[in-house]
Parts: sequence; C-alpha cells; structure tokens
Amino acid sequence: MRLAIIGVTGLVGQELLKVLDEHRFPFAELYLVASAKSVGQPIAFRGKTYTVQGIEEVCRLAPDVAIFSAGGGTSLEWAPRFAAQGTVVIDNSSAWRMDPSKKLVVPEINSHIITAEDKIIANPNCSTIQMVVALAPLHARYQIKRIVISTYQSVTGTGKDAVQQLMEERQGISNMKVYPHRIDLNALPHIDSFLDNGYTKEEMKMVNETRKILNDNTIGITSTTVRIPTIGGHSESVNVEFHRDFDLQDVRRLLEAAPGVVVEDDVKNNIYPMCIHTQGRDEVFVGRLRRDESQPNTLNLWIVADNLRKGAATNAVQIADFIRRRQHAAAPSAASR
Repeated sequence: MRLAIIGVTGLVGQELLKVLDEHRFPFAELYLVASAKSVGQPIAFRGKTYTVQGIEEVCRLAPDVAIFSAGGGTSLEWAPRFAAQGTVVIDNSSAWRMDPSKKLVVPEINSHIITAEDKIIANPNCSTIQMVVALAPLHARYQIKRIVISTYQSVTGTGKDAVQQLMEERQGISNMKVYPHRIDLNALPHIDSFLDNGYTKEEMKMVNETRKILNDNTIGITSTTVRIPTIGGHSESVNVEFHRDFDLQDVRRLLEAAPGVVVEDDVKNNIYPMCIHTQGRDEVFVGRLRRDESQPNTLNLWIVADNLRKGAATNAVQIADFIRRRQHAAAPSAASR
C-alpha cells in the first residue's frame, strides 16, 4: 500500500504517525503532506527521514489511501481530486460525514458497509465515535429510544493554537485568542459556531452522526458540548433511554465483551474513567454504570477516550487497515497466477 497523510504537521497528523508505528501498519511508500509553509520540512519516521510534500504533487502520485486531517475546506477541494485518481480517501473533517453518498464509519460497528466503490470514506466526529462504540452493543440488545448527552472536551480537539492558549494563560500570558473567553480555570459551553436553533454545530454533529452510524433515525438525541481546560481526552455524561428494560449486569457483560471498550466501574475503590489515564490509549473507557431512578428503562454512563486517538487517528488507521486487508484478500495468489 502507498499511503499519504494530508495535514501531517497538525495534532491529528502527528498522532497518525504514532498510531501507524504502534500498530505496525505496513506500507510500501509514505507521502507526508502539509501546507505550503511546511513543504520541504524533514520528518523522521521509523528510522527514515521524509520530506513534507505539497498536496498537488502527491495527488498526481495517486497513492492507494490518503488520510485527510487538514480541515473541511481542504477536504472539499482535494478529496474528489484524489478519488478521481483512484485513491481511497479517509477524511477526518466534517466535510463529507452527512453526505448521503458517503459512508460514515466506525470499524467496530459498521466496517462491513465499505465497498470497493467507496473512494471517500468519512471519519465521524471525535465525541460521536467514542459514544457510539459504547452504545452500539446496547442498541442491538435493548433498542435506544432517546439519548441525552453532556460532553467535557479537551482543548486538543481545537488544535495546537488552543493548547498554546491554555498553556500561556497558565503562565499569565494572554496573547492567543482561539476561544472567545479564557479557557484556563473555566468551562465554555460553546464548541464550534452556534446555529439558528440555539445548538452548536458540534452538538448537532452528535445528533446527526449518531443516527447515521447506528442506522436509526428514530432515536431522539439532544446534546450540550462543553470545552474544558484538559489535554488528552474527551469525557461524556450519557443518559440513554431504551425501548426495552435491561439488566445492569447484562449491560456490564455486553460492554466488557464489546470490541474497543474497557469497563472501569468500581466506585468503592474510586475506579472510573478519567482523561488523565486515557491519553495515548486507543480504547473507549466506560464507567459509572447505573440506572436512572427517575424513569424506567434508562441508563447513565460515563464515557472517556483520547480524542486524538480513537476520536480521530486510530479510527482512520483502522479503516485504512480494513481496506488494506480487503485488498490483500482480493489479490490473486501466486498459485492462481
């Protein structure tokens, strides 16, 4: 496989390199792409020094797979051009997620929907990914009726400049203005821009993407997303009402058996998921499992994951690996040739 990383100098791009290395992802060629100001910059990876290239040059090279993490504008302009060259694009932006002609994929849930004809595959929003990984096996068993979500999201979800703003504020410096207000020692109920309905784009992403991934438009979903001064993970308080009643021990068993999920739920010993422990991990951590005593058939969960890993880089690499393995399986053997 000839692999391209578009947006390699960003937080997600750098995390992609770590995930590729840790997962021992095999490739024949690797093309690293960033903005014009970074072209020519050397990047060391797996004992070799690569030179950052321009996106137009790499598009002409027609890599087998290109993972985009360079923003929606870049994806809208360049993903179709790469696809026209035969490249499979895995896009981390919001550009293609709700396009009805594009697949929105979390491999633990719906990798089976990817076909050889799919040339642009969308990676869901980070906060959506971690939630649906935990909820999918429960939806299959009990059928979700409604979800109420409150998120507590790391500044890494905004990017390098947001991390710099937080660190400068902690030093008493107020140069960066990524957010409309101070982020250190604060909580901003404001992620992305506000829409006419009073929700933010981030909140509506969770609504619309969850329904698309779970393939169920009947689920009622409401969300409030909050930015907090943490680095390395998003946390979510999720209240789920099911159509059918559930057994709490069965819920625990389903989650413990779910791929990509780690249950940390021993409150007597103060064990529950925390973003300080999930940084650098690929799994989704779930705890604080308990019935909502205010109404029937309703469960409370606390869900935490590293937003740069499973929420972006790891999910994209898993999709790329699915494509790689499918191509390998489809290739004719030496005997058949």
